[in-house]
Amino acid sequence: MMNLDLKGKRAMVTGASLGIGEAVVKLLANHGADVVFCARGQAAVDALVAYESPRGQITGFTADMGDEASTGAFLEAAGSEIDILINNVGASPSRNFLYMSDDDWRSLHELNLLSAVRCTRHVLPHMRGQKWGRVIMVASGAAKYPNAALIDYGATKAAMISLSKSLARKYGSDGVLVNSVLPGLIHTAMWERAATEIAEASGSTMDDVLSRNGKTVPVGRYGTSEEVANMIVFLATEAASYVNGSAIEVDGGSAAHI
Repeated sequence: MMNLDLKGKRAMVTGASLGIGEAVVKLLANHGADVVFCARGQAAVDALVAYESPRGQITGFTADMGDEASTGAFLEAAGSEIDILINNVGASPSRNFLYMSDDDWRSLHELNLLSAVRCTRHVLPHMRGQKWGRVIMVASGAAKYPNAALIDYGATKAAMISLSKSLARKYGSDGVLVNSVLPGLIHTAMWERAATEIAEASGSTMDDVLSRNGKTVPVGRYGTSEEVANMIVFLATEAASYVNGSAIEVDGGSAAHI
């Protein structure tokens, strides 16, 4: 029988206001972990804290993970005794390379990549000390299949995968397993915003755009946040004790490489 129980484990999830982050917090708690998370808005924090898990406790803080001081305050409040870290926070602005400033590049790297560096650095000593830990980077299919509209986003997500593989090789012998999950087309607020922009430009509707895009996926639809959360939580359990340094697509079969 697979051991998916996380009772006695303490988990941290960044960027959990909605979508994948929210789903991961709930599923970790449902599997027995006590979860601490952050989001930028107090209303989102309050809403997720109000979720009544049958097993684990959920604690939330407001934080802007694109800001070093705010990130530091969150990490201090959360503490360093974390067994499972989910580096989920991120943004994916669509913009033109020729009109992007250095500050545009810096700000997205600060949020998407440096937040993961800071959080991992904060919890790694505890994980190494107890000879057990899980670090999971929520990257993106855009890391392997980049496009011009999300050029800085793809670059940060590729860097997250590289970071996870380096850490996996370095700290696997300490019992700390580091992996990346690469969501594909997942029905989240981010994709709804993108579909709305396309719909307004083409004279169609958001639902039409989502339906059309979903048909490009081999399974014929967008995925759900819960389906991504299933993979993330599996990697956090003892059932994934020999999975280390992997970059796993959760994309309905869209990845075409061997």
